[in-house]
Amino acid sequence: KMTVKAVKMPCTAPNVYTKVPDGGWGWTIALAFFFVEALTYGIIKSFGVFFNDLMESFDETNSRISWIISICVFVQTFTAPLSTVLSNRFGHRFVVMAGGVLISTGMVTASFARTVVDMYVTIGVISGLGYCLSFLPTVTILSQYFDKRRSLVTAVASTGECFAVFSFAPAITALKEQIGWRYSLLSVGVLQLSIVICGSLLRPIIIKEEEEVKAQPPEEPTETKYMLENEQTRTSIESIDSGVEITTSPSNVPGNTKAEPKSEEPKEHVQTLVENNSTPPEPKTKLLDFSVMRDYSFICYAFFGLFATLGFFAPSLYIIPLSLSLGISKDHSAYILSAMAIAEVFGRISAGWVLNKKPIRKIYIELICVVLLSVALFAFPFASEFWGLMTCSIFFGFMLGTVAGTHIPLLAEDDVVGIAKMSSAAGVYVFIQSLAGLAGPPLAGVLVDTTQNYSSAFYSCAAGMVLGAVFLSLVRPCKAGLCHHQQQRTEEGAAEVVLDLPDDYIEMDIGKAENSG
Repeated sequence: KMTVKAVKMPCTAPNVYTKVPDGGWGWTIALAFFFVEALTYGIIKSFGVFFNDLMESFDETNSRISWIISICVFVQTFTAPLSTVLSNRFGHRFVVMAGGVLISTGMVTASFARTVVDMYVTIGVISGLGYCLSFLPTVTILSQYFDKRRSLVTAVASTGECFAVFSFAPAITALKEQIGWRYSLLSVGVLQLSIVICGSLLRPIIIKEEEEVKAQPPEEPTETKYMLENEQTRTSIESIDSGVEITTSPSNVPGNTKAEPKSEEPKEHVQTLVENNSTPPEPKTKLLDFSVMRDYSFICYAFFGLFATLGFFAPSLYIIPLSLSLGISKDHSAYILSAMAIAEVFGRISAGWVLNKKPIRKIYIELICVVLLSVALFAFPFASEFWGLMTCSIFFGFMLGTVAGTHIPLLAEDDVVGIAKMSSAAGVYVFIQSLAGLAGPPLAGVLVDTTQNYSSAFYSCAAGMVLGAVFLSLVRPCKAGLCHHQQQRTEEGAAEVVLDLPDDYIEMDIGKAENSG
């Protein structure tokens, strides 16, 4: 008999549980996800420390250098379905390890780049693909190891990105002063190779239902059932009871009755159970399940991600230019960005703690956080001095943490698609996000150039977040309506089955009973 504890197997074999462990090896995967988050999104958000050096070395404008990260983020999100296909085909461990190699290769090669176009290819395409292969499979398998604690564990583990932004930027800056930007970028690429180690820790998980493990039903009730079926040829008052038993037994459902001898079926049934216990058949997994696109609740959630992404990246890019335009010094502007990163840590942890409470409708908590995040974005243009901007940044950072740390894991909730379809849903969801990830910063830049005012960038982000909140508010009603429709169809199907039952045992036995009386 299996317990909740994993079966002892080699480190490369999957963990087999009778139910979601909510711990166990999952803690190791949570730690791996912390470092993967730090070495992917943490590096992307800290890449701004190289901007001035790249502009001077390549004699390029800020906008052309900024396309390095824009292409990287676009490739990372656009290739999300490919990450899902490869994970389902080769397993999460292999895909993440391959992603770590690609990230490191791209960064190391970029340190030898001679033009900005070389950077587009090495960091934008090669490392961008590696980021996708590393991040998405890790967060997906982490969600499979946790159920009740999923929101809290994922939120805490995702703070690796915030700690990386807080620590990597000054560390890389200090390193550049000693060895230059090229060797610093080379060092970052070598450091990112440790993602391969994190990927090696991602042991697959198999949830084997306890009913299948307990397996064999006692033979006596089975034999008694077939004895009762043989009694249908005898005339007796007691045959009324036997008729009821026979009609309600599973073997007499229309389509299951056979003309073959009944006595051999129990043995075959027991033999099948034994075989299933010894070597359980592995269910065939679709490489990419596009059936989620027929789920209206997922479509609404995907549109939420599309529009909300407009407000994720632009504030981090434009907060320092906005503060400089208000006459705030560079040092104080850096403090504002650091405060935003620290507030995001507390936001992620707080959201995970709240969503971990039972009972709670997590989709509504997410909606409240998105609405408050929209308010924070609208507040930025009204700040006129350092402390006003600092207050807006802290509030925005906190609310950004509540949303950014939970919007992908929330796909595993039954209100969206559920844990069974999360892998495919995450790939499609992040793919849709890629459109906003690529268009968001350039759109904000066009508005700034047109209006000559950085406030317009924050207004565009706020407008996108409001649209995201509208679609998020429709997720639960769509899911409830779909479930109600499916329930009606099930009830109608059950009614048809009852009407189509053959006139066999009950009426025959009642007739025999009346004749014998």
